[in-house]
Amino acid sequence: MAITKILYRNGGLRQAIDYITNPAKTNEQLLTDYVRCDPGYAAQQMMDTKRALGKTAGRQCYHIIQSFKPNEITPELAHEIAKQFAAEHLPGYEAVIATHVDKAHIHSHIVFNSVNAVTGKMYHSTRENYYKQIRGVSDRLCKAHGLSIVLENGEKKAISYAEWLRQKKSQPTFRSMLEADLHDAIEDANDLGHFFLLMEHRGYEIHHGKRLGFRLRGQEHFMCPERRNPDFSEERIEQTILGNLGQIEAGRKPAFTPRPKPPSYRPHPKYTGFLALYYHYCYLLGRIEKRQYQPRMSPHLRKEIMKADVYKARLKFLQEQNICTPDDLTACIQNAEQQIAKLSKQRTILNVRKKKRKKLFDALAVEAAFAGFEPRKAEYDDAKEVLDTCGIPREALLAEKSDLYEQLAQVNQQIRQGRWKLKQCRAISETAAVMQKDIDHIEQQPQRTVGARQR
Repeated sequence: MAITKILYRNGGLRQAIDYITNPAKTNEQLLTDYVRCDPGYAAQQMMDTKRALGKTAGRQCYHIIQSFKPNEITPELAHEIAKQFAAEHLPGYEAVIATHVDKAHIHSHIVFNSVNAVTGKMYHSTRENYYKQIRGVSDRLCKAHGLSIVLENGEKKAISYAEWLRQKKSQPTFRSMLEADLHDAIEDANDLGHFFLLMEHRGYEIHHGKRLGFRLRGQEHFMCPERRNPDFSEERIEQTILGNLGQIEAGRKPAFTPRPKPPSYRPHPKYTGFLALYYHYCYLLGRIEKRQYQPRMSPHLRKEIMKADVYKARLKFLQEQNICTPDDLTACIQNAEQQIAKLSKQRTILNVRKKKRKKLFDALAVEAAFAGFEPRKAEYDDAKEVLDTCGIPREALLAEKSDLYEQLAQVNQQIRQGRWKLKQCRAISETAAVMQKDIDHIEQQPQRTVGARQR
């Protein structure tokens, strides 16, 4: 059986293609194919299409993932199904197809341009499009090859790459936190009006229309959870609340769930300064995420919870760099700035060498890419002439290019590390006061009794 998913990206087209064509995942790129574009130039050609049609804004590409059960299919058949799927569902679109074999389950990726190169129209991802075309075509191809298909309910829509990535890493999203708040409010409410009151207490504005919509004060758009889960319709919410009350009155359900016994105390080192602040902050954010605190939520605090992994990374950074005091932080910033300045000079020298050899290095790449490729024969012949007349053997030139690019890659990596270090230091310095204010706000709120029904 094949499980399909569609994502969209508003940027990072080249990165998406580089990810899916990773040789380590695609059997050294034997399981890759290009539709209406060329290897090494796919991202550029897709952007050229957008510019030619005047459609460079908005969603840059879509990313379809087709996954199979472990041991159900061979990599070659999975790749063939992906190619057939692209030919049927994406006529006229530039696309890169790659099948990954690095996991227990074989899965294919299709990254395609959001603009059709033939019709000039933008691709639109809708619920109807998913079921009738993406899911429908995939299921039919699976049946044709003797594979099982997925029978499941629930709505499937394109989600943002950022949301998909957070889901994949089991990190909270605004949707997951809203649904958790809805479950808690339904569990605690005495009636529908009380439910709305509890949601407002959590910091939400409520839109009463065809579907219930919720947003935190200060947010621009309402989210309608009923679109993904019909249990969050106004009618179903009221039925659930009444059902909960009926079970409590009949003695089949407790009015509250007692808290689990806390773990025994274990002494730990006493932290001070920035380390103490970050330990305290991460601890409180973790308790809120687990529903152990229920402060009135502001958009700022909600975003902070969703960035808990960022604060954990900064805490680890503080530990590794042994930063406790403002003086420690200042010393770390100065050290990072000096390192970046030194590496930048080194990179400038390497780039000058690279610029002097640019014509020859470009000729090497063109000759290797277009050998035997008739549509680009003129470019191939020009590159060959440049290399034949330069007086340097190709092997020596290739070794020089490889060594120079390797040095540049190492220097760039070190500069990125230095900039990341500098960014962490500055962020720690800039956010310390706000974090302390958040801690004071959270600790002023009463602790929540898990599952308690308010009367």
